[in-house]
Amino acid sequence: MQIGQQSADPFPVAIRAKRAVLILDVVESVRLVEQHETEFISHWLAFVEHVRSRILPDHNGHFTKGLGDGMLLDFDDVRSAVSAAFSIQQERNRQNQALPPAQQIMLRIGIEISDVIIDHADLYGRGVSRAARILTLAGPGEIVISANVRDQLTADLDADIEDLGECYLKHMPQPVRAYRVGPPGPHPVIETGYALEGLLPTLAVVPFTTRDSEDEHHILGEVLAEELIQDLSRSPELHVISRLSTTVFRGREASLTQVSASLNANYILSGFYRVQNKQVIVEAELAEAKSGQVAWGARYKGQLSGIISGNRDLIDEIAANVNAAIMVSELQRAQSQALPTLKSYTLLLAAVALMHRLSPYDFGEAHRLLEALIERVPRQAIPRAWLAKWHVLRVQQGWSDDPHQDAQIALRCTKQALDADPQCSLALAIDGFVHTNLLKKLDIAMDRYDLALLNNPNDSLAWLLKGTLHAFKDEGQQAVSCTQRARRLSPLDPHRYFYDSLAATAHLAAHQFDRALKLAQRSLKSNCTHTSTLRAMAIAQWELGHHDEARHTVGRLMQLEPHLTIRSWRERSPSAGYKIGEEWASVLHQAGVPE
Repeated sequence: MQIGQQSADPFPVAIRAKRAVLILDVVESVRLVEQHETEFISHWLAFVEHVRSRILPDHNGHFTKGLGDGMLLDFDDVRSAVSAAFSIQQERNRQNQALPPAQQIMLRIGIEISDVIIDHADLYGRGVSRAARILTLAGPGEIVISANVRDQLTADLDADIEDLGECYLKHMPQPVRAYRVGPPGPHPVIETGYALEGLLPTLAVVPFTTRDSEDEHHILGEVLAEELIQDLSRSPELHVISRLSTTVFRGREASLTQVSASLNANYILSGFYRVQNKQVIVEAELAEAKSGQVAWGARYKGQLSGIISGNRDLIDEIAANVNAAIMVSELQRAQSQALPTLKSYTLLLAAVALMHRLSPYDFGEAHRLLEALIERVPRQAIPRAWLAKWHVLRVQQGWSDDPHQDAQIALRCTKQALDADPQCSLALAIDGFVHTNLLKKLDIAMDRYDLALLNNPNDSLAWLLKGTLHAFKDEGQQAVSCTQRARRLSPLDPHRYFYDSLAATAHLAAHQFDRALKLAQRSLKSNCTHTSTLRAMAIAQWELGHHDEARHTVGRLMQLEPHLTIRSWRERSPSAGYKIGEEWASVLHQAGVPE
């Protein structure tokens, strides 16, 4: 090198970025090396190369490094990471079929999303260490994800998701909520939920454009936007700008800032489409208007004839993912920024999401967010209604030190909500919930549910809670009818476990124990800490003659609620005094709940 010549730095400056981190390793790698060293290494190196060259390019993935008997990979987004994990496991299973059982290579995978530090050869930071810890929860052939990852997935659309509950991991001071995931199966379509007024992020859907200027289906972009607006405007979490306002941007080269300023929108949904061999290929993108950052994006294929004839599968899937992406974005914002800087709708959406996780820490955070929101907007009905539900759930979970006090606070919350908006269907439904579960004034509760449904016949929560009230009164067929209607109105509800749980209770009242058991099992798969679901499942198992399984379920229940007795259950159950309540109490006692 000549004097004065400057050498280029061979190590680029490290950068910080949000990445979905995937760590995988080989189960029993030491045994495989000891017993089949040459064969194992040969198969493993070939598999690593397959992942690097064939799987990662299809999922926007990056091969960070090999770990001897594992890999460290990172991805642009959660859905890409989870989809890649499915492909990796599927390819591994395919290759294992050609190997003797003793030489088969089984993988386990852990996924987290976090800000990490990236340099030329490695990833560093909390997200990497958390992914490594989460990995230890996975068994052979399994994929385990964190709550942060799960929040960015839509159950049934992106993955089959099973809640593992609060898991204690080495060197982690607090338990971590983890989920096991598998490839998605057939899924229902999203339908209407209950409407909330105010405190909602605003979404503008700009007409989609075609990449082909000569496309004879140029009007299809308007159709896609109109159908998406129709779906999304029924969401209880969003305020959606009308098509008449957004259509003016068709064909214009307007920036996000211009669209946002004109429509006062927080999120912009736009995209491209093209028609190919009677198929429609749609590329959709959701962006945060203020920052310009892409919050979500995906590519879809559907039949042109289906869209024209009114088949809503494609539209419903896009709408469900857009809705979920906005919820996730607001939850992440609430967890990363100080309360004073947060929008009111961020506080609300984050509080509702955290409340329904039913883990003690997240439940406490939900209370903090709702209190902050009520202080900010004291005359809004919605936050006080959700706070009332928070107190009911607290009692139902067995976390209340003073159920009577929680009941009085919940009643005060719904009264204040209805003073602010006497026709708010959410406040009316939750007031019925309070009168049912905490005060046991069932006639008043029924009046509240009926009034909620008079104001909003499509309020799925009101139908659900009304069905549960029928169950408590030993009116099984009416209970099943109402809860089935609720589940049809909100089949992809982000809190579906709650709907499945209460539907299980309805089927118990109708003595349809097989159906009750299946619904309880599905509910627990989504949220394994809901004590009401465990009680329902234990009753169904016992009535079906599965006594050992019922005793095991009661054991799980007593771990979550160690002070539960038949006496305390009777004191708080609305079914006490009815024949069905005595029937359930007898079964729970036989299954192991102490008198």
